[in-house]
Amino acid sequence: MSPWGVCALALLSQAPAKNPVVPPARAVPASLTASAQPAAPVAPPVRENGWSALTPEQRAALIADKADSPLAERLLGMSEKFLNTPYVLSPLGEGQGVDPDPTFRLDAVDCLTFVEETLALGLARGEPEVPALLERIRYASTPTYEDRNHLMEAQWLPNNIKKGLLVDVTRRYAKDDTVSVTKKLTAHTWQSKSSMALQLPRERQPVGTFTLDMIPLDKVLEHARGVASGTILVVMREDLPLKATRITHLGFVVQKKKRTYLRHASRGGYNRVVDEDLETFLARNARYDKWKVTGVSLFEARRPPATLASQPAPAQGSADVGSP
Repeated sequence: MSPWGVCALALLSQAPAKNPVVPPARAVPASLTASAQPAAPVAPPVRENGWSALTPEQRAALIADKADSPLAERLLGMSEKFLNTPYVLSPLGEGQGVDPDPTFRLDAVDCLTFVEETLALGLARGEPEVPALLERIRYASTPTYEDRNHLMEAQWLPNNIKKGLLVDVTRRYAKDDTVSVTKKLTAHTWQSKSSMALQLPRERQPVGTFTLDMIPLDKVLEHARGVASGTILVVMREDLPLKATRITHLGFVVQKKKRTYLRHASRGGYNRVVDEDLETFLARNARYDKWKVTGVSLFEARRPPATLASQPAPAQGSADVGSP
C-alpha cells in the first residue's frame, strides 16, 4: 500500500484497539477516534512537538489566550503546536466499550484526529470547552462508537456542516473549475472487508448517494495560492463500489514564504505532522495508480454560537449557524 493510503484505513476502519496505550501527556477532553488495529507504542519524536514542554497551567492559558482572534489564526496556532507529533494509526477511541483507546492525547495523531483536535482547541474559548466541542465534531449526537462520524462523505462532513461548524468553500475558490462528484453507499458496499472492519450494526450503516464539490487534481495548483490559511483540504480518490469512502486524507492549508503548504499528519516518509509543500504533495498523489486520486475539496471552519460548546449536541437534522 502507498504511504498515503494508510490514512485511508484510519478513515475507513476506526474500530477498537486491543492494547490501548496510556497517553503520557495529561488528557484534556473525553471523546475521540481509534482503529481496528491497536495503537502500537511509538518512539519519542526526534523533535518535541509544541505541546510537550507545556505544563497543564500553560496549556490552559494558551487555549484561553486571544480566544476571540480570527478562527483561521487560532487554527494555525493550535495546529502548529502539533508539528513533529508522531503519526499513529487511529490512536483514539471512547475510552471504554467497543473502542477503549484514549479519548484525547497530545503525543500522537493520525490525519483525522489531528484535524479534529485542532478544531476543538481552536474553537474553544477556554480549556473546559474542549470536551464538548470535540464531541460535537466527532459524533452525530452522542459520544458512542456507533454514533461516531466514521465516514467522511456520509457522516463527518454533513453532520459538521449541519451543526454550523464547517462550510464547503470549494466553489468559492475554484469557481468554474469546480465539478460535482458523488459517493454511493449500498448494501453491497458494506459486504467488503474494509467496510465490515468498522463493526457497525446493520441499522447504523449509512446508505445513499452523497454529493460534494471537487477541484480536479490537475486544477488544484491554479487556485492554491488564493486559498486562505486554515482552510481544511480533503483529498478524494475515485469512487470504488466496495470502498465506504473516497476521501482518504485531510489537513490544513498554510500560506507562507510565497508558497502553499499542507499541514498534515503523514505516515509515509515523514511519520509525523509536517508542513509539506502542496505541489510536492499533489505530485506524489498523482502517481498513485491502484486507487487514483481525483481531486480535493475545501472547507472553512466556523465558530459555533457562544453557548454551543457547553450544550448537548443537536439532534440529527438541526443546524446551528456558525460565524468565521
